[in-house]
Amino acid sequence: MSGDVWFAILPDGEPGVAAAQLLRPWATETIDHHSGRPWLLGSWPDGQVTVGAAGARRVAVIGRCPVTADELSARAGRLRDAEDMERIAHGLTGSFHLLVSVDGTVRARGSVSGVRRLFHTRVAGATVAADRADRLAALTGASPDERVLAAHLLTSPLPYPLDDHCVWQGVRAVPSYDCLLIDADGWASTRRWWTPPEPQRAWQDGVPAVRAALTAAVDARTAGEDTLSADLTGGLDSTSLCFLATRERLLATREQFPAAREQEQSRPAGPKLVTLRWQSLDPDNDDATWAARATAHLPDIEHITPATGQWPLWYSDLTALTGDAVLTDEPGPWVRDGARMAELCRLMTGRGSRLHLMGGGGDELFSSFPPHLHDYVRRHPLSAWSRIRTQRASQHWPLGQLLRQLADRRTFGQWLTAWAQGLTTPQPPSPALVRGAPSTAWGVDLRMPPWASRDATEAVRELIEEAADSAEPLAPQRGQHTALTCVRTGGRGLRLLDQVMSRQGLGLAAPFLDDQVIEAALAIRVAERSTPGRYKPVLAEAVRGIVPDDVLRRNTKGEYSADFHAGLRGNRAGLLELFDGSLLARAGLIDDAAVRASLLGVHPTPEALRSLSSSLGSEIWLRARSAPTCPPSAARTESAARTESTPSTAITEGAP
Repeated sequence: MSGDVWFAILPDGEPGVAAAQLLRPWATETIDHHSGRPWLLGSWPDGQVTVGAAGARRVAVIGRCPVTADELSARAGRLRDAEDMERIAHGLTGSFHLLVSVDGTVRARGSVSGVRRLFHTRVAGATVAADRADRLAALTGASPDERVLAAHLLTSPLPYPLDDHCVWQGVRAVPSYDCLLIDADGWASTRRWWTPPEPQRAWQDGVPAVRAALTAAVDARTAGEDTLSADLTGGLDSTSLCFLATRERLLATREQFPAAREQEQSRPAGPKLVTLRWQSLDPDNDDATWAARATAHLPDIEHITPATGQWPLWYSDLTALTGDAVLTDEPGPWVRDGARMAELCRLMTGRGSRLHLMGGGGDELFSSFPPHLHDYVRRHPLSAWSRIRTQRASQHWPLGQLLRQLADRRTFGQWLTAWAQGLTTPQPPSPALVRGAPSTAWGVDLRMPPWASRDATEAVRELIEEAADSAEPLAPQRGQHTALTCVRTGGRGLRLLDQVMSRQGLGLAAPFLDDQVIEAALAIRVAERSTPGRYKPVLAEAVRGIVPDDVLRRNTKGEYSADFHAGLRGNRAGLLELFDGSLLARAGLIDDAAVRASLLGVHPTPEALRSLSSSLGSEIWLRARSAPTCPPSAARTESAARTESTPSTAITEGAP
């Protein structure tokens, strides 16, 4: 299926019926409450929605989860009320939205990382929720919120605590760790459903839980697939996923394990795997060496490595992204990769894949970010000094700078206030370039781009200062807070990419960003997720025995700045064209002449390059949005010809 994939959630009352009439012109699928009133409307492919029922109780899973309708019906039978949702969902794996309808109350939530999100607004006197904010905006005629759009110039996706702001006026995002409750009269409230784990496990105790969770996450993607595709860059994250996805095929062909082979004969050998790695222009990038080592252990896969001239540069074919075929519900920096994503879709769907695995989330979960040192030095001062000495020696951190960072005692709110006040101060050079000490603050002190207008900067400053009054850190420890922040950023980025790719017939999945994997990884002590001299030790141990030892020895990471600069040089004319008559400039958010001056400079400043993709994403998003969104939806399924009164997804009735 190609086209829009979306769903809306309606209350089990007369206000919901009225709202449903406004949604029906876009919808091709309908699922009802037990009362017969519409519960879910939208457009989705076969297998995307699974519903179980027991008497008047309904449970729905929307997304990637290997649960059957019969199994959901059994869970629905244990549902006492809407508050019971998380208890009866225990053990479900994958990435999905979870919903229940019971006794006139609807409860719904997305995922921890934000790969699955929910939004809500008032329509015809009722709260209506949806997984896409733009569907609600089209329904209500909402315009973009220019304050939030200005924040997307800062970076995109937005960082915490700005990331729960919706870019559409009057449409509200459900916070990632909250669920939404809607009563029969159409009134809504939110409630916390997830709390980050305390990072108390030693890594050797946490490794088995990570292995089990990651294996289940990959299995949730291989289930029911004949062909699956994946990145195989040579990095540990994507390589681990490839070996997990093919482990049953490997077991079935290993003659040295006849018992294992006999056991596998009674089970499917798993899907065929097609992998891709693109060639970096940097001759020092060693991804190719490690990818070749991995593929040597995977004889049963098809590995694709496009020649350099056959793989688009970053920023290619940008004007193709302003049509309505690539709409996302909020701006994102993915536009830099638009031509590459289109080529990836062509290559993989042409070989039969409908789902593509990516290693996103691996860095966020299995690396220790510099802020963990701020926590470590306070909890374990003696051992912390040994670690700091080792890392200083390998990375040449100046001791004075590092000690000043570690002495910082600002609260999260104080740091936000300082960030707001410094939005236009010069960005300090990257520590990697000047061999400076890394920041151990609560977050990155991002700066507005040099072409941002004064009004845009003031709008963003107001948003941050408002957040400083009430926002709490995601965890008490800076290291854990930073990991959670990065997970949310990665999840929101993947969500936008999936919106683009799914329209072209290839869904995206990042198993590392599944709830169960996040919980297992973040329960391990922050300092033990990465230790000096070892690269991602938790992940390496979790996949040991599945990924060969000689592949696990890698302790480097590919670097792609050469590809970035080549893309910039090769597509400068297209970039200039996009900012000629800029819609961001018309909205008073940027000075388009300043953008062009930055792009035409012989050596664009690092500050300009750092901000380019976010500004470009916002400009293209506005241009694509200038075309009206009219029903019916572009999405069509084989079952679309069914009448609106016929449920599009079978509901299996269980015991009441």
